[in-house]
Amino acid sequence: MDTALTRLVGVRHPIVQTGMGWVAGPRLVSATANAGGLGILASATMTTGRLREAIREVKSRTKAPFGVNLRADASDAGDRARMLIEERVRVASFALAPSPELIGTLKDAGVVVIPTVGARRHAEKVAAWGADAVIVQGGEGGGHTGEVATTVLLPQVVDAVRIPVVAAGGFFDGRGLVAALAYGAAGVAMGTRFLLTSDSTVPDAVKARYLTASVRDVTVTRAVDGLPHRMLRTELVDSLENSGRARTLLRAVGHAARFRKLSGIGWSAMIRDGLALKHGKDLSWSRVLLAANTPMLLRASMVDGRTDLGVMASGQVAGVIDDLPSCTELIDRIMKEADAARERLAASQ
Repeated sequence: MDTALTRLVGVRHPIVQTGMGWVAGPRLVSATANAGGLGILASATMTTGRLREAIREVKSRTKAPFGVNLRADASDAGDRARMLIEERVRVASFALAPSPELIGTLKDAGVVVIPTVGARRHAEKVAAWGADAVIVQGGEGGGHTGEVATTVLLPQVVDAVRIPVVAAGGFFDGRGLVAALAYGAAGVAMGTRFLLTSDSTVPDAVKARYLTASVRDVTVTRAVDGLPHRMLRTELVDSLENSGRARTLLRAVGHAARFRKLSGIGWSAMIRDGLALKHGKDLSWSRVLLAANTPMLLRASMVDGRTDLGVMASGQVAGVIDDLPSCTELIDRIMKEADAARERLAASQ
């Protein structure tokens, strides 16, 4: 299927696997790439040394294009961007808008820049700064999310910018891909659907929790880091929502210290990143501290398999997913479903 996205990044199918922390590692990314989609490596939880190793591991597993997700507000964002250039990574994706200077540096080196946004004005901003494409995530998406549904947000953005738009939030099959294309998107991006594949390294017990979840078991809470965060509702989430402020902050301090040790980030760098997070936002220092809490709560589930100690970011689509195909099986199925959907539409005319 030829779209503006496939032409831009050089993949066979207009399907993106998003950069999920602790989930989108070399195995999942290379499996997606080999299946013809765009796999995106999550780097925010990696040291710079580990990131280079991960990039090279992906390259050893596939010759297809792939991407790396970067934190635009991280103190070492420039160093990581230069690494992508040195390693000839095809795509740089961002969860927050990168600066015009960072976009320019990457584009001058031939790297395709694709930020993720949750509002029309943000899409207009990054397009004006030179972004090559944009992923638009509606409120159905997992992790940090907004309040506007994909079916409302997507057409707004498609009408507002003249760069390829990739739809995210609520997609899991070929019917959704055709619907996104009908809205004017150039493809779809999926996180939860790729998390729930046999190529995902998430522990089997955690995948089982996702597979048994209903749509009503996926909730949005501010209890983890003070920002809207879509995840599975568990006893831990209930406990966090009912915890007092002092207890919550004490827990966050411990998690932040452990994340600093794992990531190799010094306290001074964490403070700089906290200042960047606060910039332009009405965030208290307690909320900034809680943000450092999030990676460890995710790691507890996604790496250690401790659903009692960790949180499970999730799109609403978890409630309609009931299998664990390989990435190749998943993408092949989606494309066959999309062809069938288009044939039905043509036959109804």
